[in-house]
Amino acid sequence: MQITTPADPEPPVLQWLPPDDPDRTILHNEVHARPSARIRLPALVVQVAVLNEGVSREAECAHLNRLSGQTGLTPERLQDNFLRLRLDGFTVKWERHTEFTRYAIVQPLPEHALLGASEPDLLHSLAVPPQWLAQIPGRTVAAVQLAMLNAPLDDATALMAQAVRWFGRRTVVASLLGSNAANGAGPGAEPANRHGYEHPMGHSWALTQFRLQPDGFERMLVIAPEGTSQTRAGRIAARLLELETYRLMALRGLPVAKTLGPMLAQAESDLVRITAQLENKSASDQELLDTLVSLAASVERATATHSYRFAATQAYYALVNQRIRELREKAIPGTQTLGEFMQRRLSPAMATVAATGQRLASLSERVARASDLLRTRVDIATEVQNQQLLEKLTRGQELQLRLQSTVEGLSIAAISYYVISLLLYGGKALKAAGLPINPEMAAGALVPVVLWVVWRTTRRIHAKLQVGRQGPEN
Repeated sequence: MQITTPADPEPPVLQWLPPDDPDRTILHNEVHARPSARIRLPALVVQVAVLNEGVSREAECAHLNRLSGQTGLTPERLQDNFLRLRLDGFTVKWERHTEFTRYAIVQPLPEHALLGASEPDLLHSLAVPPQWLAQIPGRTVAAVQLAMLNAPLDDATALMAQAVRWFGRRTVVASLLGSNAANGAGPGAEPANRHGYEHPMGHSWALTQFRLQPDGFERMLVIAPEGTSQTRAGRIAARLLELETYRLMALRGLPVAKTLGPMLAQAESDLVRITAQLENKSASDQELLDTLVSLAASVERATATHSYRFAATQAYYALVNQRIRELREKAIPGTQTLGEFMQRRLSPAMATVAATGQRLASLSERVARASDLLRTRVDIATEVQNQQLLEKLTRGQELQLRLQSTVEGLSIAAISYYVISLLLYGGKALKAAGLPINPEMAAGALVPVVLWVVWRTTRRIHAKLQVGRQGPEN
């Protein structure tokens, strides 16, 4: 018989911290929610950003299932709003945001698209079928083809000539990225080379035209020297693509601001007219109130409809500025930087959106002040009416008191008459019984007494009623 001894119980796990907040893990991992890709150069990155209003994760998951080998993908894997699929020779990144969803395909850059090419065809070498891109659920808001390749940065003139030829010899916007001296050579900067191009420790070039091509895409080109790490290439691609996506999302507030312009002008004109009528008392309170209510309703409807878009525009614009700062640009001689070109055209649009939002808020406040003025006017008129009514009630009470006093006098006379009549009948009865009295003389002698007694009794009753009315109040 084999005797087994029970195993020693495992020591309890020590609890070093209080219980976690329910959102602690989610908030902690948010910094890792959308990691940058590792991109090996030369590479082609094609991004399509679509508005996802009315598009569910299930629909996006069904579209991702159409990729080769992804039929088992479930919507649960999309709950974190980020997914990177590694396929045969390329990767597909899916990223869902509040208003839009981004799809990015990262693959090797075709040989015919390297420097020296002129307007190379990039889409026909794409690793995913054209139908897959065209059938992405949603409405396109941004589409970018980003080519990233290696080349020395020393000969700026020759490199710029090749880059301009790559874009079809059209004007480009270009920046030296990663510069430590935004306004000139700073400490540790390398001396200018024989071509006059300063290289203040920048790590790559970024070029674009900010124009839509016939295929519906924009084109960007990144030139980095040999030895550029995959993580750096991934960060460059992420910043450039986010910069363009956030720029277009920020600009979505501009058509709204332009549409609201005529309505705001008309509303401001109506408010001026209402205020003038309120000042001159040229319209009735009811008419002014109806007009103000209608104006306030239209302003509040516009505020409720468009306040989110204006707030989102400012948030996207802040992200654009942040991405521009992260690029740490320096101008390449003969070209504008990406940040300068973008801000010169984006800043007026953002100022228009901000001014429209402030104009709408100011109009709402002014309508509220006009409503307060009208309410004050109505309150004053009501007080005057109440005062007049109170005066009428006071006069009525005085008349009522006078009438009451008259009635009381008549009542005393009537009661005295009935009492004296009773006494007269009583005297006549006593005389008939044989008493030696004169009923008429006795009744006449008692008239003053009866009048005094009735008057005194009435006064006592009034005194008691007055005390009874004042008792609960005291």
